[in-house]
Amino acid sequence: MLKNLILFLFTMIQILFAFFGIYYSFMSIYGLLEKTNKQKYKSYYPMKRFAIFIPAHNEEEVIGSIVENLSYLNYPKDYYDVFVIADNCTDGTKNRAFEKGANVLVRKDTENRGKGHALKWAFNEVIFKDNIDYNAVVVFDADNLVSKNFLKEMNNKLCQGYKVLQGYIDSKNPDDSWITASYSIAFWAANRLFQCSRWYLGLSCEIGGTGFCVDIKTLKEVGWEATCLVEDLEFTMNLVLNGIKVGWVHEAVVYDEKPITLAQSWNQRRRWMQGFADVNSRYFVKLFTKGLVQKNAVLLDCALYTLQPYIILLGGLMACTPLLNIYLFDNDMFILTVRVFPGFFKAYGIIQFILIPLSLFLDGKLSYKLFFYYPAYLLYCITWIPIAIEGIIMMKDKEWNHTTHTRTLSIHELE
Repeated sequence: MLKNLILFLFTMIQILFAFFGIYYSFMSIYGLLEKTNKQKYKSYYPMKRFAIFIPAHNEEEVIGSIVENLSYLNYPKDYYDVFVIADNCTDGTKNRAFEKGANVLVRKDTENRGKGHALKWAFNEVIFKDNIDYNAVVVFDADNLVSKNFLKEMNNKLCQGYKVLQGYIDSKNPDDSWITASYSIAFWAANRLFQCSRWYLGLSCEIGGTGFCVDIKTLKEVGWEATCLVEDLEFTMNLVLNGIKVGWVHEAVVYDEKPITLAQSWNQRRRWMQGFADVNSRYFVKLFTKGLVQKNAVLLDCALYTLQPYIILLGGLMACTPLLNIYLFDNDMFILTVRVFPGFFKAYGIIQFILIPLSLFLDGKLSYKLFFYYPAYLLYCITWIPIAIEGIIMMKDKEWNHTTHTRTLSIHELE
């Protein structure tokens, strides 16, 4: 009886994983198709005025670099303003940002901590007022650097009618450690295999926390109530529930600083998984139900995306199924599932490890160094399993953990 129950549970797990594996493999392959944005590329004169917001909590070491970087953008200087949100800072962030020419908004609220709360407060202070002179907001992190053409590319897409846009998230420090290299590979691959694929298929891309742009009217209509640990995911879900898709701007690049140590990476990714599990508990049923009723692929895809912690957990369980062969080898059905589905599991892993170099090649990110990091990248992927478990368990913990940033570079060193 117990054996049959275990057999049934693991068979269901394998079927579920096979479904997600096929679904995401199809997505990944489609992202490699060069339907190239160049074919649809349209350039417009600068027409949109931007309010750029940079939430910053004790970012004295890096805030000056991005504010200075933004002063060199290839866009009319009187068409954008930079606002640094000095959020509960106890260092010289405010003074450093002001010295570099930014407008500084000082926020003191130790109860409502985190990036989502800081943005909500800043939008109320600047955007949600009458007679403002902006067409769109752009959000960056304090540790970022930005390609000179960023606003120009966002202007082009906004002029074409897009309301919400996500830029290409690159890496500022891929060679600092095996962790930063693994992060970089993951983000580069996601840009092509996840974001581009959805863009090509007419689905909604996902806001990535930085380098995104929102039309002012859309922001006012939807509002900003995204204050959880993954405010970017929560805002994306609110957008698609309101019938608004997130567009993709491959040419607008933002360079993000990746954590250097495993401990820093673990804490950051655990926060992401906590937020994912939290958003899934509040949005999955609404997204999935509405998607089924309306036969809306965008809503259904976003509903599945919120399942990431549980999909990772499924992958971990899949890796354990061969171990049961010792105890259940005499069951014909088990032999079928163990031999077929783990075979698919291995094939899926091989496909992903082939697709990733292809995606990096298409975007000019492939180098011989990355092949040396591949074993470390595999370890990085494996660490997602305990991190996902921890995130699911701690999903109700809303305490924001700040990631320290220290990597100072100029945009000239990256481009």
